[in-house]
Amino acid sequence: MDKPRVIFSYFVFCAGILALGACVKLGPEYGAPDLGATVPSSYQQADRESAMPGLDDRWWESFHDPQLNRLVEEALANNWDIKKATSRVLEVRSLVAQAHAERLPRFDLQAQAQKQRQASAGPFGTTPSRKTTRSHVLSIPASFEIDLWGRLARAEEAARGNLVKAEEDRRTIAQSIVAETITLYLQIESLERRIQITEESIRSYRLSLEVVENRYRRGLTSVLDVRQARRLLAQTEASLPALRQQLGTLQQRLAVLVGRYPETRPARTHSADYFKQLEPVPPGLPSELLKRRPDIRASEALLVALNAQIGIAKANRFPRISLTGSYGYSSDELAELLNPASEFRRIAAGLLMPLFDGGKLKAAQRAAEARYRQGLADYAKSLLNAFSEVESALLTRREQLERRKKILEFLAEARATQQVAQSRYMKGLVNYINVLDAQQTRFQAEQNLVAADLDLLTNRVNLYRALGGGWGDPGPVPSDRNSEKRATKDGVP
Repeated sequence: MDKPRVIFSYFVFCAGILALGACVKLGPEYGAPDLGATVPSSYQQADRESAMPGLDDRWWESFHDPQLNRLVEEALANNWDIKKATSRVLEVRSLVAQAHAERLPRFDLQAQAQKQRQASAGPFGTTPSRKTTRSHVLSIPASFEIDLWGRLARAEEAARGNLVKAEEDRRTIAQSIVAETITLYLQIESLERRIQITEESIRSYRLSLEVVENRYRRGLTSVLDVRQARRLLAQTEASLPALRQQLGTLQQRLAVLVGRYPETRPARTHSADYFKQLEPVPPGLPSELLKRRPDIRASEALLVALNAQIGIAKANRFPRISLTGSYGYSSDELAELLNPASEFRRIAAGLLMPLFDGGKLKAAQRAAEARYRQGLADYAKSLLNAFSEVESALLTRREQLERRKKILEFLAEARATQQVAQSRYMKGLVNYINVLDAQQTRFQAEQNLVAADLDLLTNRVNLYRALGGGWGDPGPVPSDRNSEKRATKDGVP
């Protein structure tokens, strides 16, 4: 078996020498694109006086809510969209391995046995004779394409760009899941507070109705006041089932998001000061978006792949040189197959060069260049949109803080007005309609405050998402074997 080793070592050596000379990679080398837009040194809507430290990786812990922390961890571990994105990364990782394998020699093992019986006519109509032939072949064929123009190298480069994009897409999905989990949790908390306010208002309206009915029985007020009190109580009670339905729907959505069965639970009770006073967000520098946001990194990774596709299309217009060889044994008798006299070897080189294709390959190259320009436009647009999202979130936060301040002032006046109206009504100085108006205004102001709190907390989520920092990593993508074990454990066949 020394001869096969010598022959194939010589074949691989020759192929390696030729491959070393194939250092030309057609097509442009990728470089960071120039968008032609000036990026400012700081965000326009940012607080100039605030510090600019790095964003905390687990920023949601600033809400100081252990249940919220557990939900985020559960979503990162069990959400099916993240699991699907993980499988996509494994798929693209395998495509990279395929692209790399195309650049290496290929060896196969071929075994063949054939038996053929053929009849031939005898002379002068005699009985035809039958001849049986047998053949046995055992060989190791090999093939190798010399990448003179870097076509295969560019193909691997494109595959690696697609791999980076898939990994960043997975992180983008994880960010979206975390943001949606926190937003749903905040909405549930807000709805629970609204239900609580509504129940408090119902109790208040019932007490007012008792007072009005007592005054009516004593002849101190009219039946109209009784009807108005009953109308307001019935109207408020009718709004409660709709709020409970919204709460259940949000709870079901959150359960599905974290991989649970969609169950509901009764509303929790929150204190009036449940709103979390969060610290100002350090917005950082605009240029940091380029390395923080995974969607921007994914867009640039796609540019790398599209740039490599130009090189592939250009290399397709040049000749391809391939080497093929085979070593083995061929014999009519199986017993003589490994006899040295049955040995054979073949080495061949092939050249394939396009001569005329009607401009097909040139058009393919132009199409690849056009796709790169499209990707560049998408990259520029995504970057500008990212800046816009940050600026918009910062502006919204500032105005929402001002709005909440005014609502608090309005609520204080509404509570004071209600007390004055009730006092004057008991003294017979004002009509009951003044009391009803004051009550409605007070409870509506409390509802407005809950909505303002939710807007501020949701804006915090949107701002961190726009900044692209401070997100829990969904964890490394497992190997194929580990992913198969985990899928089996999760009940996936």
